[in-house]
Amino acid sequence: MSRKYYFKCTDCGAEFHDVSFMYLCPFCAAKNTQGQPPKGVLKTIYDFDELKNQSHKKDSFFTSQGWLPLLPINETKSLGHLAVGNTPLIPVSELNEQKLPFKLALKDDSRNPTFSFKDRASVLVSAYAKENNIDTIIAASTGNAGSSLAGICASQKQKAIICVPAAAPKAKLTQILMYGAQIVPVAGTYDDAFDLSVALTEKTGLFNRNTAYNPFTIEGKKTVSFELFTQYGNKAPDKVFVPVGDGVIISGVYKGFEDLLKLELIDKIPVIVAVQAEGSNNIVRNLYSDSFVSLPSKTVADSISVDIPRNYFMARRFLKKYQGETIEVSDSEILSASKSLSSNTGVFAEPAAATAFAGLLKQITEEKISANENVCVLLTGSGLKDVNAVQPVINIPEAVNPQEFLNDFRI
Repeated sequence: MSRKYYFKCTDCGAEFHDVSFMYLCPFCAAKNTQGQPPKGVLKTIYDFDELKNQSHKKDSFFTSQGWLPLLPINETKSLGHLAVGNTPLIPVSELNEQKLPFKLALKDDSRNPTFSFKDRASVLVSAYAKENNIDTIIAASTGNAGSSLAGICASQKQKAIICVPAAAPKAKLTQILMYGAQIVPVAGTYDDAFDLSVALTEKTGLFNRNTAYNPFTIEGKKTVSFELFTQYGNKAPDKVFVPVGDGVIISGVYKGFEDLLKLELIDKIPVIVAVQAEGSNNIVRNLYSDSFVSLPSKTVADSISVDIPRNYFMARRFLKKYQGETIEVSDSEILSASKSLSSNTGVFAEPAAATAFAGLLKQITEEKISANENVCVLLTGSGLKDVNAVQPVINIPEAVNPQEFLNDFRI
């Protein structure tokens, strides 16, 4: 029986049909150099001609089969019992008591089991591991991917090993440890933690979940686009704001819509807006450069703070091919957006997620959103992941004398 997918290198175009799994294209990976984004990231390709025969009725394809035909696993039960995905799409009609001239909705992925978008990738990697009798998975993380993998593995009776920068937020490190994973704090950056995890994989054969390095992380993340397709009534929104760090989330969003395009379920890709922090803009800043130059990252949005974007080349190709837009926002804009988002909608998002909302607010100010457009903001993590980051935009009142407060209180 032939496999339902194969791998294709996004750089040299080499195809690999006779393997069930591989990390990077061996031809391009062999040429990778220190300080540069890796080449050889693989795309997982399906038999879209055959799938089109199954999907000619838009209303039945996903509801009857789920997304299994477009995932590199064999059974949905391999995904385990945690409810990953199917997160709500929250309509927002006004901001700061001003009615919006376009149709805004928030895709709230903080509702996932470990409170972040990263569960989409972790659950698919874990499911593949389960089907292939792999019981230990390693990953590098600034916190969210690590806590996600730790939680998913705990539910699947698998072992997780997480390499993290020692400076990662305590809430995220706590979450990893509470799930029972082995944590390896690294004296250095996310990139140092990433390199260590890959070295351990090469030395021991441990299955590695790292974003971009493992092509199935993109396959997991693309499911958000399938959900948006169904939530928008079997069509794509007009514009989607996505927070960007290493380029994997935005590549997953693009890949999902591209799969739908190849199935002829949609006739165009939405305008995807890549929003990066000014202090960590190594994708947006290099997008139209002939050569990649990394600048050290420093931003309050730690989850998207990346010196060397691991999926730079794929994200760059998607943005160029489908005419995506880019925005940079300052840390002050991110924190202000986080407060505005919470007070206007009741959704408390971590700074990395609020970065996408900050991009929306910037485009509203610049009048770059057309009336009646269907606009979606992807919120990728809960604000409870990093409460310290938002302290500058809140003010906790001093304690009061209860009787004096009661006497003086007026509505």
